[in-house]
Amino acid sequence: MCDVKPVSGGRACPPFAYDALMPRFLIAPQEFKGSLTAPEAAAAIAAGVRDASPAAAIELAPMSDGGAGLVEALLASRGGERVATAVLDPLLRRIDATWAVLPEGLAAVEMAAASGLVLLAPDERAPLVASTFGTGQLLRAAVERGCREIVVGVGGSATVDGGAGALQALGARLVDEAGRALPPGGASLARLVGIDIGVACEALAGVRLRVATDVRNRLCGDEGAARIFGPQKGATPADVAQLDAALARFAAVTREQCAVDLLALEGGGAAGGLAAGLHLLGASIEPGFTLVADAVALDARVARADIVITGEGRLDSQTLYGKTAAGVAARARAQGKLVLAVAGSIEDERAASMFDVAAAATPPGMSLAAAMRDAASLVRAAAGRAVRTASDSGRIPMR
Repeated sequence: MCDVKPVSGGRACPPFAYDALMPRFLIAPQEFKGSLTAPEAAAAIAAGVRDASPAAAIELAPMSDGGAGLVEALLASRGGERVATAVLDPLLRRIDATWAVLPEGLAAVEMAAASGLVLLAPDERAPLVASTFGTGQLLRAAVERGCREIVVGVGGSATVDGGAGALQALGARLVDEAGRALPPGGASLARLVGIDIGVACEALAGVRLRVATDVRNRLCGDEGAARIFGPQKGATPADVAQLDAALARFAAVTREQCAVDLLALEGGGAAGGLAAGLHLLGASIEPGFTLVADAVALDARVARADIVITGEGRLDSQTLYGKTAAGVAARARAQGKLVLAVAGSIEDERAASMFDVAAAATPPGMSLAAAMRDAASLVRAAAGRAVRTASDSGRIPMR
């Protein structure tokens, strides 16, 4: 039997005015990394709810924190068109990257689709030369489609170039002492002496650019893009020092020539500094969960529900620091709703206590590989258990 943590944390919840024959559920999980997309996770949870409460009214709101799954989450909630555009990957090889055109002139772009670590084999990781050029190409494609607002999810990057490649793709000039355009990659920023972003700014004129991120790291320093995230992209200690110095040079030149202090920018270190580079063009840097929650009208959907179910691959110490499941729970509790969680595993009891009921999908002793292969059915079963646990406690009257 998998873990189910009922009515955790001792919260005294108010009575609910349910329609006893048709409780209303809002299902708002993020992706279960490596096994289920957010829409797939929502569908699996919904199936489990129907197993336990066949007459339930169910609304799906797949979520994202701005990393992987942003495009799918917004498409599932808002509708729109999935678009494939030919771009250059982090090593400047041609690929097709998918993004979305949504209603009301909104575009959703995941930088990982063009410049992500997932696009490189482990032995191809090259943080000194990897470029965000393809991400800039996606932004240009969105503008050319007439989109007037672009949300850019910046998780999962392979790059530490400060967004220089994206700036160049949009028409900016970054040059060395001889007036030559800098080659791709963050290391070349050590030679930067001149930057002209005029053409890039014109390309985005009238466009609202919003960067969605779940990190607050600044561009440089001990908590900066190179030192914190460089090693996972293949950077050696020597590479980290070289990249941090190059990003500091980038910040010094942009402060002098663009009158923007990138070193003070909270979140500027996201995606190897892509967030900082896009900020030069007027982009706002926003908490990914908040941006997505507002884009999918999460609060209004919570208001229509009696019970909110969220989920993620693992409830752990990171959940406590504002991951998507925690954000959904906070918004639901603010409206006095019952909150359930389904996770692949529960690693931290404090995280589980954020929810009225938390159910782990993976049975004791099952390997991670096996659990991921059977993720949909395991999540479905866990959702059913969570609903039955809440019902047995008298919190969800069902017929």
